[in-house]
Amino acid sequence: MPSNTTAPPAKKKGRRARLIVLVLVLALVAGVGYGAYWGVSTVRGSFPQTTGTIRIDALTGPVEVKRDAHGVPQIYADNEADLFRAQGYVQAQDRFYEMDVRRHMTAGRLSEMFGKSQVGTDAFLRTLGWRRVAQQEYDKVLSAETKKNLQAYAEGVNAYLKDRDPSDISVEYAALAFSNDYAIEPWTPVDSVAWLKAMAWDLRGNMQDEIDRSLMTSRLTSAQIKDLYPGYPYELHQPIVDKGAVDKITGKFDPAAEAEDTDGTTGGGGDAAQGVQSQLAALSDTLDEIPALLGPNGNGIGSNSWVVSGRYTTSGKPLLANDPHLAPMLPSLWYQMGLHCRTVSATCRYDVAGYTFSGTPGVIIGHNDSIAWGFTNLGADVTDLYLEKIGTDGYVVDGKVKPFTTREETIKVAGGGNRTITVRATEHGPLLSDRSTELEKVGQKAPVGNAAPDRGTGYGVSLRWTALQPGKSMDAVFELNRAKDFKSFRAAAKNFEVPSQNLIYADTAGHIGYQAPGKIPVRTKAKGYDGTLPAPGWDSSYDWKGYIPFDELPYEYDPERGYIVTANQAVVDEKKYPHLLTRDWGYGSRSQRIHDLIESKTKDGGKISPDDMRTMQMDNRSEIATLLNPLLLKIDIADPQVREAQKLLEGWDYTQEPDSAAAAYFNAVWRNVLKLAFGEKLPKELRVKGECITVRLADSTAPVDEQNKPVRECGERAPDSAQPDGGDRWYEVVRPLLKQEKNEWWKTPGDRLNAPTETRDQLLAQAMKDARWELTAKLGKDVSTWSWGRLHQLTLENQTLGTAGPGFVQSLLNRGPWNLGGGEAAVNATGWNAAGGYEVIWVPSMRMVVNVGDWDRSRWINLSGASGHAFHSNYTDQTELWAKGELLDWAYGKAAVEAATRETLTLQP
Repeated sequence: MPSNTTAPPAKKKGRRARLIVLVLVLALVAGVGYGAYWGVSTVRGSFPQTTGTIRIDALTGPVEVKRDAHGVPQIYADNEADLFRAQGYVQAQDRFYEMDVRRHMTAGRLSEMFGKSQVGTDAFLRTLGWRRVAQQEYDKVLSAETKKNLQAYAEGVNAYLKDRDPSDISVEYAALAFSNDYAIEPWTPVDSVAWLKAMAWDLRGNMQDEIDRSLMTSRLTSAQIKDLYPGYPYELHQPIVDKGAVDKITGKFDPAAEAEDTDGTTGGGGDAAQGVQSQLAALSDTLDEIPALLGPNGNGIGSNSWVVSGRYTTSGKPLLANDPHLAPMLPSLWYQMGLHCRTVSATCRYDVAGYTFSGTPGVIIGHNDSIAWGFTNLGADVTDLYLEKIGTDGYVVDGKVKPFTTREETIKVAGGGNRTITVRATEHGPLLSDRSTELEKVGQKAPVGNAAPDRGTGYGVSLRWTALQPGKSMDAVFELNRAKDFKSFRAAAKNFEVPSQNLIYADTAGHIGYQAPGKIPVRTKAKGYDGTLPAPGWDSSYDWKGYIPFDELPYEYDPERGYIVTANQAVVDEKKYPHLLTRDWGYGSRSQRIHDLIESKTKDGGKISPDDMRTMQMDNRSEIATLLNPLLLKIDIADPQVREAQKLLEGWDYTQEPDSAAAAYFNAVWRNVLKLAFGEKLPKELRVKGECITVRLADSTAPVDEQNKPVRECGERAPDSAQPDGGDRWYEVVRPLLKQEKNEWWKTPGDRLNAPTETRDQLLAQAMKDARWELTAKLGKDVSTWSWGRLHQLTLENQTLGTAGPGFVQSLLNRGPWNLGGGEAAVNATGWNAAGGYEVIWVPSMRMVVNVGDWDRSRWINLSGASGHAFHSNYTDQTELWAKGELLDWAYGKAAVEAATRETLTLQP
């Protein structure tokens, strides 16, 4: 057991109250009789030791861990191996339960922890084979140096686990002990590598769009589908690289090269792609559930980052901002820390600080003493679904039957028997259709005409994805941490193969830059295939033809405009670039707003300060409101109560503050516009269940209770509705339609309460009525009490027991809600999905503003806190500041770290 030679200081403030709550609460978890004693000892025992001395056999020298008031650790060591051993130990102290759940998820072993409810998830993840690919990377691809660092990190984690019972590590293990006999296994280097696969899955690109477009063919024409997937608005929203993929260093190819132009609607599946509606619908349902721990994937998932040259800043040095948008998690996905060699030398090269993932060594986003970098999702199309013509003996390619590659996987289930599955794969990848009972019927429901007359027993759906091939992304993490200039930065980026990201850069010499890395496939042009629909796997001409060479991927170095913005918009104008990166970009609302804010601030010689960068991160202006609101104000509303709501929009400046009644009403109108114009017109496979109907009388009043809230008849359900998510793709869908007053999309059949609509203004009027009564039900009859924040709330949920445990356990582990401003496709991207409601489902998962060269004036914030231990003072101590848009001081230099230190732990060999 670790030895404590220096007693930690007492922390009396708030402890008595916390312990009383813990005793009462954990008594319920532990059971009658000995629960109070068990609860206190369990919770206190799992908190990390953060002062004094701990002896760790694996170390070769002393290591100091200095924590600030928010528990953020800065680690100081004399050699690299000890530095990463200490990183593993410290992250395990704060976050091991989170790490353990993650590695079980990436390995498809959640059933071992949580029982039979996770068998379906595990089967799907075993089919993808993340853990197998991670093992192949470690065995055959990663450098010897990277493996040495991973091994050191694992030694540190295991030093923490040694001689500890699970209940001494985290209170969640104590809760699990009541349902199974789960035992913690040692950490391995491959556990760290596998997590990058999970992140790649979360940012995998357009796979869902590929499915959705295919499902739409059952009900919509190609012209209508094209309406719903408009081209990128290059004339309105600037791409990242505005002059093509110009290589300013080597000048290797012509940036004016023209790419083959297609209309974005060409697919490879033909009749066959249209013949698997039920199969793709089932796959879509599966993807919605797998894996729940990573949160939603959709057009809203993205990030902001931008870098401004020193000629436009108050410091004269570059400023770099980054805020990745991901699903809200508790604890946060990110873990803040610094890794410092006491003396930087050829044998100890790290002096880096920033954000990393628990369970992963190194720093993912941050800065060292020479450069700073940030990430946003590039959104490259790195996945393709293949419709496979299958039979009992294999699958068909070019008229020949090839045997499946198969393997058996055994899923162990806590409290139950083992389950065995067979994973089949084609040359394209794993057969996802095997994981769905609906997909197993594939051939029986696929009317394929002449596309595959000899289809055998049917069709399957396989996945080709770059992340299922061994790669070097883990090498890139350590190389980024050591990079000193743009050349070494690009060399590191070359190995960052998945997930494909936009990397921005700044250095102490005053340079700024951008690199688009990643393994991005080259598809055939012979048949116009562009990856937007499933491809026929039986025709090898649809196979990938290799990958875009790294030297031909877009990048910039010190662009003339003096700044670079990446926010998931198009990287480069497709007419100026010879390769297809994707046809499913984010549509550029956030990026263009950032461009406009920078241009406005620097106009007439203005300079940008670090606080200006923070203010830009919190900008919450709604672009769709600038288009739609003027039309809403022109509509003649006769109903006095709807007119009362309409008045909220008069004089509104389109900002979405938490206390804004106008923002609440406008977003409700926008949601109902989408529901009316598009929802009922999409295929049933894309629909979501409607809400309870609020009964409205002929005079547009609603029955109310004693609190003046409408009575809702929740026994009756509104019809299923295929509402769009409301992201900036839908801004571009609606933008041209607003000029076409009698477009077919504005027509609705009406219902028992409302007349049909024929024109734009009729539909907008109906949406305004529906929004009025929806918010009356949610917020009350008095519009003066409405606020966007009351609708738009964030609740942080523990990613396991906080979402699936007993209600009282969820209340103990979860935190919130917080009333937020911001919104969908705003710079302050507190995303919500119009298909499901207004609650916040993705967020800026962290924010940072790096003051390049004057590092100690940089600032940062995390969504929750450093600790993964419920009831620890650092569990969610940053969330309130985050919600207000505030940032914390980010100490980096030794003197600044010392001044910020509140607790010091010494790790001794």
